[in-house]
Amino acid sequence: MQIENGTWVVIADGEKFLLLHNAGDTKYINLQLVEHERNDNAPAHELASDRPGRRSDSTHLVAGGGKAWGRSSLEETDWHKVAEERFAEHVAERLGEGVSQGRFQKLVMVADPRTLGNLRQAYGADLKSAVVAEIAKDLTNHPLDQIEAIITAFDEG
Repeated sequence: MQIENGTWVVIADGEKFLLLHNAGDTKYINLQLVEHERNDNAPAHELASDRPGRRSDSTHLVAGGGKAWGRSSLEETDWHKVAEERFAEHVAERLGEGVSQGRFQKLVMVADPRTLGNLRQAYGADLKSAVVAEIAKDLTNHPLDQIEAIITAFDEG
């Protein structure tokens, strides 16, 4: 993949994002850190306030011709997933502001598949038009030289 000089690159997952700027050229990219943010996701037991709820089921026949009411538990909310979705919305909002303020015109999004999907859902029109490539890969814990090599070697085909 070739990334032009001045293109910005976002490396993200559900808890962290790096905003990078290509100070190099298309042949030799040189990513420079512009900003970063981390959203520390608390343990599940701290995020949940109670046990999952329950609901009454409709009546059903039981042996002997009687009726009985059932109770089912509701699926517990995955608060980590909710926090990751909100973080992706926050990142997309900040990037959209950057586009509308003229901070950048071209952006490459690199994120794990779930985060990339969450980001896509949160793209505004300005941000959507600025995204020139998307890579479904988690690179948030890689050093910059490895990120550069992986992005350069990435085949868009």
